[in-house]
Amino acid sequence: MRRATVMSAGTPADPGLAELAPDQRLRRLELTVTRRLNGLLHGQYRGLLPGPGSEPSGSREYRPGEDEVRRMDWAVTARTAVPHVRQVDADRELTTWLLVDGSASMEFGTAELDKRELAVAAVAAVGFLTAGVGNRLGAQVLRADGVRRFPARSGRTHLLALLRALLAAPRATAPPDRPGRGPTTRPPDLADGLDALHRIANRRGMVVVVSDFLDGLPDDPDQPAPWERTLRRLAVRHQVLAIEVTDPRELELPDVGLITLVDPETGRHREVCTSDRGLRERYAEAATAQREQVHQALRRSGAIHLPLRTDGDWSADIVRHVHAQRRMAAAPAGPSRGGVA
Repeated sequence: MRRATVMSAGTPADPGLAELAPDQRLRRLELTVTRRLNGLLHGQYRGLLPGPGSEPSGSREYRPGEDEVRRMDWAVTARTAVPHVRQVDADRELTTWLLVDGSASMEFGTAELDKRELAVAAVAAVGFLTAGVGNRLGAQVLRADGVRRFPARSGRTHLLALLRALLAAPRATAPPDRPGRGPTTRPPDLADGLDALHRIANRRGMVVVVSDFLDGLPDDPDQPAPWERTLRRLAVRHQVLAIEVTDPRELELPDVGLITLVDPETGRHREVCTSDRGLRERYAEAATAQREQVHQALRRSGAIHLPLRTDGDWSADIVRHVHAQRRMAAAPAGPSRGGVA
């Protein structure tokens, strides 16, 4: 069962944006992506994440515990008497697989965007950043009625069709509150989507998972999440980017008096008095612990973690993340690494 920190029926945070037709929203989204990510979309193609590929781009010093021995550049090592590894840019013909969480908890939002709209924006950024001649993009979308699959294809037309489908998809709604009775059918969860993706993503490439990663988090933070094992298996073969979407109300409660909260996954209702300062503090502590639990699960899985918030500048966060990843990949290993600056 999904354990959501915030229990609320999701309504679009920006009514003006929600009222636009899908094509209008798509044009606005494309304009935002191309403007804000323009610097990353031009110049030598490198892909969204630096890492395993086939395009040589020089060598750097070997980092024990971080680099694979099979990437050793023996020619440079012999000349310099210092171990070096080969650096490569991402393959020019890259296959990117997306897993997009479209469950009910993703309909929540209290800022400029709701979590679902932020997920679509992230998909757009990934699509444009990985676009290139011969590159292919495929996706699987988790919905209450099952998993919708989009085959891996190349081209801008395919990307726009995927984004249009995500924007026009019917919104998931919370089931009616029926004490003592569960839902008649179990919707697919994140573990189901990752298992399906693992079966079809046979060629080495990139996997991007866009979710709030709240599915099945155990009460014991030392226990693995049900999706963690498959994500780790995907990370063995692919570059894996985990884009975590959150809303500020999932991290802290405002002091607004008595409110009714609704669990978007189960439909359960609960009244909470937010005027209680102790309650708000306990909530914030529990929420912080839960996000840390997600972070540690993603880290153990070997995925690159990119957190995005509905009240933040998501495009700037993506730009900073890409630049940081590339700097880390290009930075030489020096004696002061990990020491005091």
